[in-house]
Amino acid sequence: QVQLVESGGGLVQPGASLTLSCAASGFTFADFAMSWNRQAPGQGQERVGFITSSGTTQYLSDVEGRFTITRDNAKDTLYLQMNNLKPEDTALYWCDNLRGSRGQGTQVTVSS
Repeated sequence: QVQLVESGGGLVQPGASLTLSCAASGFTFADFAMSWNRQAPGQGQERVGFITSSGTTQYLSDVEGRFTITRDNAKDTLYLQMNNLKPEDTALYWCDNLRGSRGQGTQVTVSS
């Protein structure tokens, strides 16, 4: 059974950093491209970025240069390093394996 469990969210001030984690199980994590996604209150879903199985990344223009997606295949874990957070980054963040499985998400709130 595929499971994706996110953690690391919280309430931070503008300019702060957070690192989200996504623990994967039930599939061969190293073989899958993975993505981070978010949905702000009252807004649609958007893909923050993705990382291929070989480590190539691509990002939403709004987060390019501030967010970094990495993966540790030995730990079956995906990460999202978020720097210089802005209030508009406030959203529910979740990971998915681009094959129809996603986690429940972790809330990130950026507010002074």
